[in-house]
Amino acid sequence: MNIKKHIPNLITLLNLLCGCIALVYASHGDYFAAFYFVCLGIFLDFFDGFFARLFKVASPLGLQLDSLADMVTSGVVPGFVMFFMMKNSQHEIGTHEIWNYLGFIVTMGSCYRLANFNIDTRQTESFIGLPTPANTLFILSLPLILQYSDSLIVLEVLTNQWVLLVITLCSAYILNAEIPLFSLKIKKFNLKDNALQIGFLTVSLVLLGLFQYLGVALVIIMYVLLSVINNKMGKKVTA
Repeated sequence: MNIKKHIPNLITLLNLLCGCIALVYASHGDYFAAFYFVCLGIFLDFFDGFFARLFKVASPLGLQLDSLADMVTSGVVPGFVMFFMMKNSQHEIGTHEIWNYLGFIVTMGSCYRLANFNIDTRQTESFIGLPTPANTLFILSLPLILQYSDSLIVLEVLTNQWVLLVITLCSAYILNAEIPLFSLKIKKFNLKDNALQIGFLTVSLVLLGLFQYLGVALVIIMYVLLSVINNKMGKKVTA
C-alpha cells in the first residue's frame, strides 16, 4: 500500500476534525478556542495541497475531500458563530428568533463559493472573491473583538443585529464577487515585482501586533480594498 498518497487526505480530515472541535467550543461560547482550532484547520488546509504536490499524489478524491472539510471549518463554523452573535445581540431587528438564523447566510455563501471554486479554472494562481478561510477569520475575530474591547462604540456596533446582518450579507457577497484579489505568493525574489505583497505583509504584521483580534479584521478588509485599488490602477495602466 502506498502510504504517501494517503497523507494529504489524512491532513484534510484533520482539518475537518478541527472544524468539528471549533463548533463544539463555539456552541459553549468559547470563541477563543474556536478561533484557534479554526486557525489550525486553515493551517492544515494549506499543507494538504502542499504535500499532495510534493508527493505527486493529487487526485479528484483529494479535491472533493478538501472542499467538504473546508465547508465545515470555513463554512459551518462562521455561520454558527454569526448565528450566536445575532442571538446574543442587544439591538434586535425583531422579537422573533427567526432573524438569528440569517447568520447562516454566511454558510450558504461559503458553500456556493467552494462549489464554484472547484470548477473555476481562473483561480489557479490567485483568487476571485474572498477565500473562505479569510472570511472565516474575519467572522471569528468579531466576538473576540467584542470580548476583549473596552470600547462602548465597539459594544454598540457588534451587538446591533442590523449591523451584524449587514456584515453577514457583505460577507456572502464578497465571497462570490467578481473581484480579483492579488496573490500573496512571491514568485520572483526582487522588490519591484513583490512590492505590493511585501508592503501588505509588513502592514499586516504591524496591525496584528498593535490591535490583536481587531487587527485580524483590519487585515482582511485591507486585503480586499488593496485588491480593488490595484485592479483599478492596473486598468488605468493598460487603458
